[in-house]
Amino acid sequence: MKRMASGMGNTLRELADDFSCMFRVIYALMMREIHTRYGRENIGFLWVLGEPILFCAGVAILWTAIRPSHEYGLPMTPIVITGYVPLTMWRHCLSQSVKAFEANGSLLFHQQVTPVTIILARAGLEIIGTIMAGILVTCGAIFLGYMNPPQYYGILYLGIFFHMIFCISVAMIFSSLSEISELIEKFMGVFSYLSLPFTGAFTMVNWLPAKYRWYMMLSPSVDNIEMIREGEFGLNAHAHYDILYTILINLLLFIVGLKLTLSVRKYILVQ
Repeated sequence: MKRMASGMGNTLRELADDFSCMFRVIYALMMREIHTRYGRENIGFLWVLGEPILFCAGVAILWTAIRPSHEYGLPMTPIVITGYVPLTMWRHCLSQSVKAFEANGSLLFHQQVTPVTIILARAGLEIIGTIMAGILVTCGAIFLGYMNPPQYYGILYLGIFFHMIFCISVAMIFSSLSEISELIEKFMGVFSYLSLPFTGAFTMVNWLPAKYRWYMMLSPSVDNIEMIREGEFGLNAHAHYDILYTILINLLLFIVGLKLTLSVRKYILVQ
């Protein structure tokens, strides 16, 4: 029994050391990505936060100005913010995943750097920047009186968590596929625009005819944003989502993405 306990203790310590090493590598890759992408001049790394703020705040201001103040009994500004912030997270993770290994292939000479850590670093950078931008835009809208504080923080955080997993999974899938086939890179722009109606960013499931709601809820993004909006508006949102389905579909996408990322190394040209 003592030997078994000692063996399990050693295994747990080894796993802890492996995860600690992986997190340090991801942090280093994120810092490298910031310096490579934004440089050290002007505001430098603050563009990680500034770029999503310009997108989210700009769209929120524009829609607030040109659309009615309320739609289906819900105020327009929080509808836009709760939809466009997750949309920005997804689109940025998607765009930065294309040919990610081609841009960082030379780093694979280091044993600790793997395709998985490269994608986690890139997606993590976009997620952190978008969440910080969303917090600032939301605080600004609340301060100006265009938005109320969230009513249910639990379901809000759950929706954000699921959306983060969804974005990471999509980034792993498309980064691997774009390395295998150049057609994926060409198709990416068209895909990101054609999929906009199925993201749930600018509409809610309850606003659709009942016979179409089931189809919209097949999209993980729709379920995630519905949770976020219920967290913001409470029961007034009449949100539609299935937590069990969301867990299963995100788990499936993550496993597929991880499997593809682990097997893509043979297609990467290391220079």
